[in-house]
Amino acid sequence: MAEPARTQPPRTGFPAFAASLMQPDAGIPAGVINPLGGQADKRYAVYRNNVAMSLKGALGDIFPVTRQVAGQRFFDAMALEFLAENPPRSTILAEYGRDFPDFLAGFEPARKLFFLADLARLERAWLDAYHAADCPPLAPETLLSRDPEALMATRLSPHPAARLLELGSAAASIFLRTKAGESLKGLDPSPAETALIARPHYDVAVQRVTPGDAAFVKALFEDEPIGEAAERAGVDDDGFDLSSAFALALTTGAFAAISPEDAP
Repeated sequence: MAEPARTQPPRTGFPAFAASLMQPDAGIPAGVINPLGGQADKRYAVYRNNVAMSLKGALGDIFPVTRQVAGQRFFDAMALEFLAENPPRSTILAEYGRDFPDFLAGFEPARKLFFLADLARLERAWLDAYHAADCPPLAPETLLSRDPEALMATRLSPHPAARLLELGSAAASIFLRTKAGESLKGLDPSPAETALIARPHYDVAVQRVTPGDAAFVKALFEDEPIGEAAERAGVDDDGFDLSSAFALALTTGAFAAISPEDAP
């Protein structure tokens, strides 16, 4: 007499399988079976844990300064909360966590560490600058050879790696001190700062900039001529000095070339 065929549970679909991976308190999806046809509870739990650890580790690698400032345990707790609500949308781990700064801004347990969201924004911008396209920076002599009137009418093309971040806290100072191994003791995290991020060659550099210099660089990024950018910066900062701002724009490698419309 033939044995009756075994009834196997229906196999689960990929969306349900993936969604449950991000929910540590959720049960095992129906239809996740082992080679013998039974529920693969232990195997799935191990896989779920491996996924969580991998994504948590990726966040720590992308935001190492944020992790250091927050502390490993608190960062891990925030990371697990984040990944439960934000599954990966790309197979590239370096792309994960683009929404992490916004998550931190609304994460109530981190309310007293209000600068963490800005710090994470800065680190995300740093990583994007690191992966930006290679391009030689604008050579100063290219501009200095122009007569003053032509120079003031010149527009510049930003370097692919250049970023200007307006921060609502002293996140740039926190970032720079932490990277340098300096203590944060005595640092007031409240004052707003602006950070210029550039990678003229192989190393990404972060620099705090004054309100006037920030307004000048921002205007240049928005395709305004040098003269108009200087006027705009002077409105924002009575102490704006065009010579030092111009030197900043060139020495940091924030620009790649003269805009094609203004090229000789």
